[in-house]
Amino acid sequence: MSDPNQPIDQSDLFAARMISMPMGIIVSRSPGVTRWATEIWKPSGLIPGADIAHWVELRSEGNVTLFHARTLSLDLHRSDVEAYRVALSMDIPSAFVIMDEDESGESPGGWGVSDVTLSPYEAQDLLDSGFSLVEPVPIPPVVISWAQQFVDHHFVEEPFKKRKRDRLNVDQVDEGIGDPRVSQGSDVYLSPASLRKRKKH
Repeated sequence: MSDPNQPIDQSDLFAARMISMPMGIIVSRSPGVTRWATEIWKPSGLIPGADIAHWVELRSEGNVTLFHARTLSLDLHRSDVEAYRVALSMDIPSAFVIMDEDESGESPGGWGVSDVTLSPYEAQDLLDSGFSLVEPVPIPPVVISWAQQFVDHHFVEEPFKKRKRDRLNVDQVDEGIGDPRVSQGSDVYLSPASLRKRKKH
């Protein structure tokens, strides 16, 4: 039985196949620029380790209001560390917040926060579907450090293997695939070598 007074070995945590962190999603509301869109709702930040919340107003600055829209689990999977490396190496390391139409009517802007991921590949797939709004959101430093340790523990760079080409036999004589029993000279599959052999007989 482990001693509860002993500190937890962090390397054991990052050795897991999957790790998670509660992540509060901040969504901003700002005035729209057209008469068809009077308001713009956009993911704008993350709160690591946040408690459960549902569209809690955080603060207003001018015409912009920030909401703690929802708290989701940001999951990292060992099989996706290559994708996480891409997100962490961006000019601004980012996670991706996915919003979908809220059919329940509980979201003030008609769009609900449905997921958050650190994989740009997953985000691109959802964006290509045409049904979801996907927005990159800067990752706080504590999340960058947490994710980087997981990636460093699991990422294994594939060694470059030079492909061996098959050597071409330049001395090989191609006899064609013509049937020597066919006498007409219009046989398009006859090679010149086959014609010379036929003349000798």
